[in-house]
Amino acid sequence: MHQVLSGIKVLEQGTFITGPAAGMFLADLGAEVVKIEQPGTGDPFRAFRGGLYSPHFQTYNRNKRSITLNPKLPEDAAVFDELVKDADVYIQNFRPGAAERLGAGEARLRGLNPRLVYCAISGFGPTGPAAARPAYDTVAQAASAFLKLLINPANPRVVGPAIADALTGFYAAYGVLGALVERGRTGQGRKVEVSMLEAMTHFNLDAFTHYFSEGEVMGPFSRPSVSQSYVLECGDGKWIALHMSSPEKFWQGLANAIERPTLFQDPRFADREGRIAHQDELIALLGDLFRQRDRAAWCTRLETEDVPHAPMYDTQEAMQDPQARHLQLEVSAPHPEGGEWRTIRSPVSFDGERALQVTAPPLLGADDEAIVGPIRRRLKQGA
Repeated sequence: MHQVLSGIKVLEQGTFITGPAAGMFLADLGAEVVKIEQPGTGDPFRAFRGGLYSPHFQTYNRNKRSITLNPKLPEDAAVFDELVKDADVYIQNFRPGAAERLGAGEARLRGLNPRLVYCAISGFGPTGPAAARPAYDTVAQAASAFLKLLINPANPRVVGPAIADALTGFYAAYGVLGALVERGRTGQGRKVEVSMLEAMTHFNLDAFTHYFSEGEVMGPFSRPSVSQSYVLECGDGKWIALHMSSPEKFWQGLANAIERPTLFQDPRFADREGRIAHQDELIALLGDLFRQRDRAAWCTRLETEDVPHAPMYDTQEAMQDPQARHLQLEVSAPHPEGGEWRTIRSPVSFDGERALQVTAPPLLGADDEAIVGPIRRRLKQGA
């Protein structure tokens, strides 16, 4: 893929997900991202079964280099300053005030490098009554009213992946890119701030817009009802998803596929409003029908009738789909300890060129000699 951020140097002093995700999104676009970690332990997300290369860490740290510095040591602080002077972007996701205590606050770093784009990621923002509170994915989802849209009241338990963490990293990278474009015009860097609460509240914009415009407080079934979305078990125990929306041609196609051509003449299901009001009955009816054939047969029937659908895959199945294979979604690189490392490529293509080249997440301190070593020698010579 075209490395559109080639030449951009990023220092990432992030841990867990939000900061590392922001760094990875920039690295995927070609930026040189140097991850600064604590000697010996590194990013706490590394720890896994007695090692330092967990699947969690691998998820958010590809295409990066790793160095180890202890900012409390004068000699390491001096190396850090030299790196800052030559950087375009600095990313941290400490709690408010921690960066200043570590000598990595925005004011000090901008004094070293006025062109620096400084990105600070927090849980609840830099100020305010909740600023000092710890924040993790579920906390941010809950505070933004997003989690309530995912929880089934009949079986209330947290479901799904770390949405708030990853999205906050995405918004942070988005802000950094905007600041880099502005710097291209002005020559000056800028401070970019984003919190998990702000990111998730913005991501939940549809629910807030319904509330602001109509006074409607949405629940977990509000949108699936309006969008007419279904998950149905098939005869072989596998599942399929339908997203019918409103075009009548999709409903007639579904009627043909299930061999009930007059089903949507039933007054309960004859129009959009009726299908929304009687969705529970439609779910029960379709559920009985879909259990009569296996998933492959239903996919063939639905595709023939141009009905919006997809098998509800697990992660193993998804990569076997012909379209996923055609798009070359799975890519690989040499593992730093031997063998092959596999991941999912960046979804962005430029001029038709896919992001098929990737480097595996680095081992802790893998680039100490290449990056830190020359700076230490230069500082010694100048002392």
